[in-house]
Amino acid sequence: MNTNNKFAFALAASVGLALLAGCASNKSCCGSSGCAADSITSAPFGTVDGKSVELYTLKNKKGSVAKIMTYGGIVQSLQVPDKDGKLVDVTLGYDKLDSYVSNSPYFGALVGRYGNRIGAGKFTLNGNTYTLATNNGVNHLHGGLKGFDKRVWSATPLKRENGPALQLSNRSVDGEEGYPGNLDVVAVYSLTDNNELKVSYTAKTDKATVVNLTHHSYFNLSGGGTILDHYVYINADKTTPVDSGLITTGEMKPVDGTPFDFRKTTTIGERIDNPDTVLQYGPGYDHNWVINQKKPGEITLQARVTSPKTGIAMEVLSDEPCLQFYAGNFLDGTITGKGGQVYQRRNGFCMEPQHAPDSPNKPNWPSVVLKPGQRFHNTIIYKFSAK
Repeated sequence: MNTNNKFAFALAASVGLALLAGCASNKSCCGSSGCAADSITSAPFGTVDGKSVELYTLKNKKGSVAKIMTYGGIVQSLQVPDKDGKLVDVTLGYDKLDSYVSNSPYFGALVGRYGNRIGAGKFTLNGNTYTLATNNGVNHLHGGLKGFDKRVWSATPLKRENGPALQLSNRSVDGEEGYPGNLDVVAVYSLTDNNELKVSYTAKTDKATVVNLTHHSYFNLSGGGTILDHYVYINADKTTPVDSGLITTGEMKPVDGTPFDFRKTTTIGERIDNPDTVLQYGPGYDHNWVINQKKPGEITLQARVTSPKTGIAMEVLSDEPCLQFYAGNFLDGTITGKGGQVYQRRNGFCMEPQHAPDSPNKPNWPSVVLKPGQRFHNTIIYKFSAK
């Protein structure tokens, strides 16, 4: 067992995830009611940098299916029942690993060390200024040139009473992409029998650093085509305005009277082209909402999205303070994805629970600093239903 795997087992045990008996030695791990009800299996999916990549298939008792890669912790497919009981793949992505490696806008990825942007690729911590890799103009985005979405993770299937789960682990070494400290990360994906895709992240460091881990699936609850007819509710009274480089200004602005007010359920397309949504590339949603939490760190309903075509509804819950809602503005018809689908502009949306963009440079905002002896933990839940 290598050093990373030793850490993965130790950290999993310390956060109550030591449910590995009978799973790690096999290519499949079934729930308490047997494989016919819920299961997890794996198959080879190619290689990256000489490392083998596995694709794990999780099935729950209700028939929902999640396919997760060890490359980038990517959710390659998520199939849930529609109003007629037919399974619909509600995520965008590719059929082949090579396409994820060569040309992916973070489809389904685990992003870090810092999801979203850090202005000018710099931050100061304990009197030291750190310069990060810049991969979004002059800014740092989603962990840099080779973030967590481009790493091959070690995998361990877990045995759970409420559906199958997959644990992924990795170490980000001191200085990687410019970040300080060796950061050990464990991500657990659970496909519960309540039709929830639950993603839990845990991390520890040996040197003060910044951490903001999130999930980056592109969703389309109709299974394809436009998302402009999807109905959206967002539990937020404020957003964090951005400058021309999409870096937060430090303000928190009320959503009242703006196209960012989703406290009353509204279709994505109703106000998406409002002049107030204009970014450097034109109108569209790619903004951060400040969630109305009763208590910091409490699991809270952040958003709800519904497709009028399939009747599929997705609730987004998390203990994170903010939510980035992105409406697929950069999709432009040049990507051919799963099943030959051509992804046009606004054919997918992202709901990314996280801390606010550029928080390392905003000292008045909730801290993203992780110190030795502390443990980072967050939870993201995508819960599906249909009617």
